[in-house]
Amino acid sequence: MPTLAAHLKRRIADEGPLSVARFMEDALGHPRLGYYMGRDPFGRDGDFITAPEISQMFGELIGLWCVVEWQAMGEPTPVNLVELGPGRGTLMADALRAGRGTEDFLESISLSLVEISPALKGLQEEVLLAAGDVRRVQSLRWLSDFSEIPEGPLLLIANEFLDVLPVHQFQMTADGWRERLVGLEDGKGEGGAEDGFRFVLDDAPPTDDRVLSDLADLANLPGAGEGTVIEIRPRAQALITDLARRLAETSGAALFIDYGHTETACGDTLQAVKGHHFQNPLDHPGEADITAHVDFGAIGRAAADAGAQVLGPVSQASFLKNLEIDVRAEALAAASPAHSQNIADGLKRLTSDEAMGQLFKVMALISPGMAPPPGFE
Repeated sequence: MPTLAAHLKRRIADEGPLSVARFMEDALGHPRLGYYMGRDPFGRDGDFITAPEISQMFGELIGLWCVVEWQAMGEPTPVNLVELGPGRGTLMADALRAGRGTEDFLESISLSLVEISPALKGLQEEVLLAAGDVRRVQSLRWLSDFSEIPEGPLLLIANEFLDVLPVHQFQMTADGWRERLVGLEDGKGEGGAEDGFRFVLDDAPPTDDRVLSDLADLANLPGAGEGTVIEIRPRAQALITDLARRLAETSGAALFIDYGHTETACGDTLQAVKGHHFQNPLDHPGEADITAHVDFGAIGRAAADAGAQVLGPVSQASFLKNLEIDVRAEALAAASPAHSQNIADGLKRLTSDEAMGQLFKVMALISPGMAPPPGFE
């Protein structure tokens, strides 16, 4: 069976070096060979563990957050509850369970899961049906893109979704900005991988007007001298702009949770994880998760420009503690003393500075005129 590395080598040989974004798109989402298309990458037996897999408290608190925002919107029915990149379905199952105690909440939901992976779609369906609460919602659908979400009031959740959207990288040279590309080993470049891929720089300056505008804005960032790398995420910007425009026209709230930096900054943040260990992002494409830090500064500016209210980002620790995760942990430990250590370990991992507490950020986008949601007061 052909490997993704072989496919990419042929593509580069035919078309020339690829942008980091195009390399990342194929590595993660190639229809047959992409990393996410035929596997479950989550958990101890996978490549990484996300917050919903660490503790049920995470999804439960997000579910209650959605309940509060639904009430603030006037309890519309139907309300589009959307998750971007639902993983195994664990977060949504926990969120729906937390919402079962609020009268009419589950029955008001039209549930949309935005997912491109056939393997994960099957797993999500299995997890949600086993949990049972999904049977009370008005409808359940899988979609491939946010643009397919039906019209109407909106509640949206995205946990570790933006970080996998492809980034373009640009490096400052003596001749100005040049895009960082992925070429083959025999080209001049750096950061070579075992499979024979290597980073190279485009010979010509960028010509796209949007990119040129972004680069002009970034040229004055602290540390933006020769050799500096900056990252731009056009697909994320477009998604946020579409979402914010919708929130400006229809009542709703969206919650983004991801690792990244609060303000736009210079730096190469591209990374790959396989078997819970970091590796060269160019090594073994299609067999490792490739991500880059989320620029919450850019996300917030795009959302505000398109008409949404922007809250945060705040640290994950601050957000969860404001939602009283400590109280929830105590209640769970009291109800199940035999699992109290696991509960405490999960709380620490989600909120401590040494784990996810500060690295991960939370941003909310809401319709104009709505009060600040829980976690952002």
